[in-house]
Amino acid sequence: MKFLLTISLTISVILTAFTACQQKQPETISNPIMDGYYADPSIVIHEGVYYIYATKDPWGGEDLALFSTTDFKEFTSHTLNWPTKEACTSPTSREAMVWAPSVIKGLDGRFYMYISVGSEIWAGESDSPTGPWRNIKEDQSPLIHGDLFPDYHMIDAEAFIDEDGQAYLYWGSGWNWVNGACFVAKLAPDMHSFMEEPVNVTPPGFFEAAFMLKKDGTYYLMYSDGKAIEDSYKVRYSSGDTPYGPWEEGENSPILTTNEEENVEGPGHHTVFEKDGQHYILYHKIFPQDKDYVLRQLCVDSLNFDAAGHIEKIDFNGIVWE
Repeated sequence: MKFLLTISLTISVILTAFTACQQKQPETISNPIMDGYYADPSIVIHEGVYYIYATKDPWGGEDLALFSTTDFKEFTSHTLNWPTKEACTSPTSREAMVWAPSVIKGLDGRFYMYISVGSEIWAGESDSPTGPWRNIKEDQSPLIHGDLFPDYHMIDAEAFIDEDGQAYLYWGSGWNWVNGACFVAKLAPDMHSFMEEPVNVTPPGFFEAAFMLKKDGTYYLMYSDGKAIEDSYKVRYSSGDTPYGPWEEGENSPILTTNEEENVEGPGHHTVFEKDGQHYILYHKIFPQDKDYVLRQLCVDSLNFDAAGHIEKIDFNGIVWE
């Protein structure tokens, strides 16, 4: 009996050790995270899957890129029915292609997209991250026409839902790489009607690509500055006590800049997501090239805060994914 018990225990120990060896070990995800040229990422987490929406390079395409992943190592490509350049064109549209998505899961469980096409902002809705998508406006018009504020570029919309359930839309840029401005307005529960007139809330050093993050009661308005086609592009941030500011630029701002030692040029136009209490920043950088147009690649790194609540500078170490 003792002999049989010893054998049973030995087998149990061996099986336990074998199972432990077979368990997936944490992996370091290095940058860029995938092949191909994409920019201006947005991310939605749904049922354990990460959906990454992005501009197709060079400089936008007829439609939008979408990838799904569970581990940031293997990616599945999806084709979206909307938005397209053809479907998102109005009498006030310019020639710009499909750019800069912002996708968010609403409080109703549906998905909402804010996208720049023709230098205007369009809004879409879907029951699934992969679609089918449709223009949220019945008349198929833009949410924000390009001539709303003619002195500024009506692009780079980003939706944010506060802890009290109130949704906001931020957007804005400048023409010819100067005079960027950031606007915000409250969104009604339908996620496309404005509850107020847009307000100019431009923070210090802003050019485009606003992203709102709230942590421990503080609002962090993050954004890009410089030229997206050069190594001057970077990510800054300011903090405030309300979604409208007033803003004070962060102690460590800019947090993401060109770093030749790390092979990072012109990083910017980012999004932030969270997993198990850790924040991550997903952004693009310029692919080294000798061309008359720009190609960009997607990267991800950890986003950390110090004890005083300041966002720390990005360390370019990639991420450890479990």
